[in-house]
Amino acid sequence: MTDIRLRPWSTDDLEDLIAIFRASRDLETQYPMAVRTLAEARECLDSMLQFTEQHKAFAIVQNDRCVGNVAITHIERRHDTGWVSYFSSATVRGQGLVRRSLVKVANWALTDLGLFRLELGHRTNNPASGAVATAAGFHPEGLERQKLRYGDERFDVRTMARLATDPFPTVDPGITFDTLSKIN
Repeated sequence: MTDIRLRPWSTDDLEDLIAIFRASRDLETQYPMAVRTLAEARECLDSMLQFTEQHKAFAIVQNDRCVGNVAITHIERRHDTGWVSYFSSATVRGQGLVRRSLVKVANWALTDLGLFRLELGHRTNNPASGAVATAAGFHPEGLERQKLRYGDERFDVRTMARLATDPFPTVDPGITFDTLSKIN
């Protein structure tokens, strides 16, 4: 059986992060930070290590290797909102790891963390990302036309949200948190 866990990123995860981006060249146009060199990988990992009141990034760990990320950033306590993002290595896509991890993190954020609204956006030319969000209980809210630019190309973004009052997905994600006491 495959062991899937979520935990905060560690300085020991640099090689796994590099492997994710090497196996997934499409992330260069989806993730806000390029990860092509060792220096860029260190900078990316440093940003994920900032596990604070406003930023919580979780490594998706499969059989003791980091294979993806689910994060809640821009956590704002006045309105109890947060911005959600996620990615995975191309080597594990199609296994439901990100969907199940997103369900676990979103459920935790809307209960234990006390957030009311989680928001995300995905490029409309990436329907797989939208399917992950929909399966995790997020609802479409609108379209931001030509919001993102990569090189000379512009992309529309579909915005989605999940509220604490929305029905939670009924599927058990079958994923555990490591070191839960350190997460809150």
